[in-house]
Amino acid sequence: MAARRISGVISRSLSLRPLSSSVVSQGSRSSLVHRFTTAAALEEPITPSVRVHDTQLLINGKFVDSASGKTFPTLDPRTGEVIANVAEGDAEDIDRAVAAARKAFDEGPWPKMTAYERSRILLRFADLVDKHNDNLAALETWDNGKPYLQSAETEVPMLSRLFRYYAGWADKIHGLTVPADGPYHVQTLHEPIGVAGQIIPWNFPLVMFAWKVGPALATGNTIVLKTAEQTPLTALYAARLLHEAGLPPGVLNVVSGYGPTAGAALAGHMDVDKIAFTGSTDTGKIVQELAAKSNLKPVTLELGGKSPFIVCEDADIDKAVELAHFALFFNQGQCCCAGSRTFVHERVYDEFLEKAKARAQSRSVGDPFQKGIEQGPQIDSEQYEKILRYIKSGIESNATLECGGDKVGSKGYYIQPTVFSNVKDDMLIAQDEIFGPVQSILKFKELPDVIKRANATRYGLAAGVFTQNIDVANTLSRALRAGTVWVNCFDVFDAAIPFGGYKMSGVGREKGVYSLNNYLQVKAVVTSLKNPAWL
Repeated sequence: MAARRISGVISRSLSLRPLSSSVVSQGSRSSLVHRFTTAAALEEPITPSVRVHDTQLLINGKFVDSASGKTFPTLDPRTGEVIANVAEGDAEDIDRAVAAARKAFDEGPWPKMTAYERSRILLRFADLVDKHNDNLAALETWDNGKPYLQSAETEVPMLSRLFRYYAGWADKIHGLTVPADGPYHVQTLHEPIGVAGQIIPWNFPLVMFAWKVGPALATGNTIVLKTAEQTPLTALYAARLLHEAGLPPGVLNVVSGYGPTAGAALAGHMDVDKIAFTGSTDTGKIVQELAAKSNLKPVTLELGGKSPFIVCEDADIDKAVELAHFALFFNQGQCCCAGSRTFVHERVYDEFLEKAKARAQSRSVGDPFQKGIEQGPQIDSEQYEKILRYIKSGIESNATLECGGDKVGSKGYYIQPTVFSNVKDDMLIAQDEIFGPVQSILKFKELPDVIKRANATRYGLAAGVFTQNIDVANTLSRALRAGTVWVNCFDVFDAAIPFGGYKMSGVGREKGVYSLNNYLQVKAVVTSLKNPAWL
């Protein structure tokens, strides 16, 4: 299946196709599509027919119980009910996984394979992902709550696309021959860094699996991956497919568990050579501190954001409203680069506000397995309650609640698409990362003003610009302090495009050629030459 940009979800949201009967139990289909303004509770959720097979830890090529024998529940965010009980890894399990990864790196075949052989395994895995698309998508939606169409037509294809991209890089990594001032032959080698510890978040489990695992494997490293405790299931499924594709034992180890136990043990482990983390800025600080206090291992961090989305006075308002809506509400607003500060020029502010409000009110909320749904539940009760607290804060700080502001139904973690106007820069809803379906619309007058305000944040992950004027687009794209600036588009995540943040939004870049450097060491080899014919 050809990979599709995430931004393609915009057009597809208006004409969703029926779900495959292979992933939805026909006897449980019910009408759950409704606008958020209705007060009716959600009906019984659709039952996915995909079976949960993989609930143990994956260590040294085998699925095993945790050392303690403990498990924890992974919950269906549509209901709060248990999907499955998953092995709960802790420090002892991290030790086991790191030992397996170390042995696989030091003694196993993976780093010693030709790069072409490694690329063939990654390509076989991508083919298996395509074959298992529906099951992976159903499991992702069940464990996370995102719309099934988004999982099936965007995120699972993106998983296979990313692995094909990195498979293509595997045999194109090489050093240089460097001229020196003297009779020396100088070459640089790009060597795998060793055992990589990776910690992925819950909002895009499969995509983050690809962002982390793909470049680490392509460059010849071994891995210990800790999944988010909210969404452990699809990483285990994908890891099983990787081994089916021919990955040697110990090269990829997957430990499910909690951050303060398994995550902290991995970040602070003395035999881990590198850490990659995606999550909140506060947790990223802890990860970096643990890495520094242990063996000073290098760290890449992809962290939080409070991205501006700037609508200029010359904008096509209908298109701008739709794009700004997508930039914020995509994935239930649970996106680190969400356009969560919508700056609109004062000349078009009123028109934009009325249309943005109407668009939010038309957004369909309900069971993500149901045809026609744009927004499923938030991930869990903690995130659900946090979002409601921010909505309350917006009301109490005298922002105008245009629509939404409450829960949907009596079961699960559904929240109404919410729009605030008359938002001021010093309000919490304009400063903090809410990570939910809450759009804050702010007014601006001049470009220098909006540049200053857009940059007045501790974050710098992304920004959006909507204008028909190329000079304005160029001015803003260079002035905004963000790792990605989308002009007349948003959330375009092709495999080759680097992604990462300025300031407290992170360190380093994911995806593209830049991500390979995260998993390579550069070695200079200098050899004395005797009577060289040339230098």
